[in-house]
Amino acid sequence: MICPQCSSADIRVIDSRTGRDGRSIRRRRQCNGCGARFTTLEEIIREGIVVVKRDGSVEDFDQSKIQSSLKKVFEKRPIESERQYLILHDIIRSLESEFDAEIPSRAIAEQVMNRLKGVDDVAYVRFASHYVKFSPSSTVKA
Repeated sequence: MICPQCSSADIRVIDSRTGRDGRSIRRRRQCNGCGARFTTLEEIIREGIVVVKRDGSVEDFDQSKIQSSLKKVFEKRPIESERQYLILHDIIRSLESEFDAEIPSRAIAEQVMNRLKGVDDVAYVRFASHYVKFSPSSTVKA
């Protein structure tokens, strides 16, 4: 671990707490070099999980892709970062409990939409419009 301010490796842990989800540890740290304080997060990373895409191709599961999507749909929305973090980990935990080693991309999108629907309508529509890929020919005619 190095200090994000001065890059010193002389760091000490001030406080450790279990994360709200119970599956992570948050550590408050202080640099002995410059005195800067920062928080780190320690969590379990499951390896060997792959995502099966719509076209049948397979790629390694990368939770940062879900995190990036959530960040985009919550942009300029009144959802605090701690709640976004809990939503992300709730989605991942649900996927891990439902699937073993292969997760269909459709299931990931459905989990995200299900979580967003109850949190923020604008974020839900932003994600759904990208996932469903709306086009003029796909709109419903009255």
